[in-house]
Amino acid sequence: MFTFNRLTVAAAAVAVSCAVTGGNAIAQAYPSKPIRMILPFPAGAPSDLVGRFIGQKMGEQMGQNLLPDNRVGAGGTLALSLAATSPTDGYTVLVSSPTIAISPALYKKLSYDAIKDFAPVARLAAIENVMVVHPSVPAKTLKQFIDLAKSKPGVLNYGSGGAGTTNHLANELLKYLQKINVVHVPYKGATLATVAAISGEVDQTIVSVASILSLIKQGKVRPIVVLSEKRVANLPDVPTSTEAGYPEFKMSIWYAMFAPANTPRDIINKLSSEAQKALDSKDLRATLDSQSINPWYGTPEQLGALLKAEIPRYATIVKSAGIQQQ
Repeated sequence: MFTFNRLTVAAAAVAVSCAVTGGNAIAQAYPSKPIRMILPFPAGAPSDLVGRFIGQKMGEQMGQNLLPDNRVGAGGTLALSLAATSPTDGYTVLVSSPTIAISPALYKKLSYDAIKDFAPVARLAAIENVMVVHPSVPAKTLKQFIDLAKSKPGVLNYGSGGAGTTNHLANELLKYLQKINVVHVPYKGATLATVAAISGEVDQTIVSVASILSLIKQGKVRPIVVLSEKRVANLPDVPTSTEAGYPEFKMSIWYAMFAPANTPRDIINKLSSEAQKALDSKDLRATLDSQSINPWYGTPEQLGALLKAEIPRYATIVKSAGIQQQ
């Protein structure tokens, strides 16, 4: 009887060992096929570039491609809906801009919950915004612009890429914080708003540094302030909003990777660590720098905290701007 028990215990130990080893082998084998990377905006858009650049590097590291799948429409919510209902096997990821945090405030009905239906994977990068004015505007600092707006309520205006875009909400944040009246002139895209600022059709606009840098250097527009924590390398002489005396006036365009909720934690950790490794590589950093994109890695926990903080912040701005939910 004693011998039988010893043999039974030994056999059980071997079985457990094999199961554990087999489980580890399965985990280590991921990914065993290409990963679908859903992108909410068209090819060439900033979120598309971030996804493709980082996805390509991650694919090289993991030995499997991250295949871009641009699903454009409904202000980015089409892609978000698709990602939220995708299989939770680790073979679908989403790269989103602040759209994921803004959409709950803009739409009465969404087919997804921004918190419950997504698993944060990694914060990836950020593109900084800069406020620029037409050279005819007699303001060279943020304070001067605010003072001018207060002295002439409803006279100054600004262009945006449309209601609910970050360059619209950034200006509405300034209006909310400083209680100023600057008229919103929406365009069909930030590019047209930039053209309007160059021509003097509008007095001011807030756009990404990457999209306006060459025009700043040509003197077509004058930079006032960058809406970031630190100065932008390509605009070293332009102060941050904090340096200008308005620390709450910040709005970066961040990009992050999510997976459908309930994706296994070991897969989330694997993707997150590969994203960090990619963002630490010199060649990817050089590529991102050439596009004025700043690497900004964050853990799943840091991304989750960012999303939870951004949703109510954008909701406050949308409400203060009087934007009607669709």
